Amino acid sequence: MAADQEHVSRVEKRRRTEAAISDAARTQFAEVGFERTTIRSVASAAGVDPALVMQYFGSKDGLFAAVARQQKPHRRLLDATREGTPQAALDDLFEDLEDPVSRDALLALMRNCLTHEQAATVLRDDVMRHVHEAVASRIATPDAELRAALLGATLVGLSIGRYMLRIPGLAEASREDVERLLLPVLALLVEPAPQA
Repeated sequence: MAADQEHVSRVEKRRRTEAAISDAARTQFAEVGFERTTIRSVASAAGVDPALVMQYFGSKDGLFAAVARQQKPHRRLLDATREGTPQAALDDLFEDLEDPVSRDALLALMRNCLTHEQAATVLRDDVMRHVHEAVASRIATPDAELRAALLGATLVGLSIGRYMLRIPGLAEASREDVERLLLPVLALLVEPAPQA
């Protein structure tokens, strides 16, 4: 029994340490950016040894990827049917970016990716690739890779335009109006019209 309690406490201690490191990293990536965030500064903010950060996350890239994954974007999109993909994509985007807490974290993540090549590579290759592959396999046309990429690019553009640049007309538009105009466009990407 004592061994079980000791094992549980070790597991819980590791979970708490990982959470403290992730929280410190998320804050630093948001405040000072990818380039100026270091393993040593994250470790100091989390109150742990830098070697422990490396043990849990492997590298700064691994730490950034873990923080990006914790934002949990694309929950509905991953489980959607082909027909439901456009609505699921917009539901995920609006749920994450209309909430002030998750919006700040996601916009900080996006800013890092727009200003630092390594951060963009990590997000694209380690975090977003499986979403892109899932959507492309669902579309299942000869140009499915391109269609999935255009869907992703449209959502990134909407996120930047509405929430970062705050483009007039788009920033103050209601969710309903954005969906009314954008859903048919996204539907054409995932449900191409039959060739005449």
